[in-house]
Amino acid sequence: MLDIKVIRKNVDVVKQAMINRNKRKVDFDQLLKWDDERKFIINEIEKLRIRRNKESEKVGRLKMEGKEYSSDLLSAINEMRNTIQKQEKQLLITENKIRNFLLNLPNIPDESVPIGKDEKSNKIIRFVGNPRKFSFKPNHHFEIGERLGILDFTIASKISGSRFVVLKNEGCALERAIISFFLDVHKGRGYKEIMTPYLVNRTSMVGTGQLPKFEEEVFKCANDDLYLISTAEIPITNIYRDSILDESLLPQKIVSFSACFRREAGSYGRDAKGLIRNHQFNKIELVKFVAPKTSDEELEVLILEVGSVLELLELPYRVVLLSTGDMGFSSAKTYDLEVWFSGVSMYKEISSCSNFKDFQARRMNIKVKYKDKRKELLHTLNGSGLAVGRTFAAILENYQQEDGSVVIPKVLRKYTGFDIIKSC
Repeated sequence: MLDIKVIRKNVDVVKQAMINRNKRKVDFDQLLKWDDERKFIINEIEKLRIRRNKESEKVGRLKMEGKEYSSDLLSAINEMRNTIQKQEKQLLITENKIRNFLLNLPNIPDESVPIGKDEKSNKIIRFVGNPRKFSFKPNHHFEIGERLGILDFTIASKISGSRFVVLKNEGCALERAIISFFLDVHKGRGYKEIMTPYLVNRTSMVGTGQLPKFEEEVFKCANDDLYLISTAEIPITNIYRDSILDESLLPQKIVSFSACFRREAGSYGRDAKGLIRNHQFNKIELVKFVAPKTSDEELEVLILEVGSVLELLELPYRVVLLSTGDMGFSSAKTYDLEVWFSGVSMYKEISSCSNFKDFQARRMNIKVKYKDKRKELLHTLNGSGLAVGRTFAAILENYQQEDGSVVIPKVLRKYTGFDIIKSC
């Protein structure tokens, strides 16, 4: 959430930032009018309270002295009390208008983010590894998986509908191997592993920016104020909601495995078949809580940490800096890591690494305390480390053999217990 003080002092800058994010119709004049109204009401309430307190003290003194006091004095005190209550109700209404307005504003992009309407303005930072050259026409991962009997989309459709998958046989082992490998690598780098509930309350969803903006894109339990998480970032970041962390404890680095649930609204027709855009999928999430002065550096480190996992798997990838029109709602700066898919001869996103700066921390009231006792909102970062299903798919496409089998990457073999998947 943006700071209304920053908006008031730099309204033209914030307006331009919203335009850069394709959000042109934002009535900041109305917001500032509500803010003026809020300040006026607070001032009026304070003045009335002072008057009421003085008059109440006068009544108290008269009582102690055994003297009489007029009914007009009591009436005046009661009238002030009633007026204060009415103004407090109006203050609450005005503050809710301001909060709802701010909750629907995306983060301000970092100055280093390229300005553009969509992904066409994204900037490729670097390529890592070279795509394999095949002596045969490579297949799509879902074709490979179905032929090997490790992916079943037909049964999944019967059970749940489209955009689901059933894993079978060696596919189950490969999925578990990828998860265990990712967790072991990141824990070895100082990340603390945490497992959380997959259901969270509305406050948690608002805290990380999923609500109210993306109300239609999340799965909600009809009879409870609970939502299925779209990423482990949500429960993990909320662990420190309404907390103050000592600077000496930062950075806090957390890794978490979870199932994720997304409606994939607006993506119909895109990657409809396969493991790329499913409503349910597994993911390893990396979350960092850092001091503001280190967040830029920590983002660059996060990219290297995520990328190195792809390098260990010997999967070619590229790093892309997202433009203002393509980055997520809460992000100030995002890099996508895109892995090479041989079946379609293109790079596809497998991880997003973002610096949210103080955007989430303000919504959740998470602060850092320094040695000099000074406090300020800390910065949060997160990245997929990685999306398991997309990694599974990338392995099938990049490690496929002409006879239809798939070789298991060397680093995963101690987890799978086998080095190749062959058709039955």
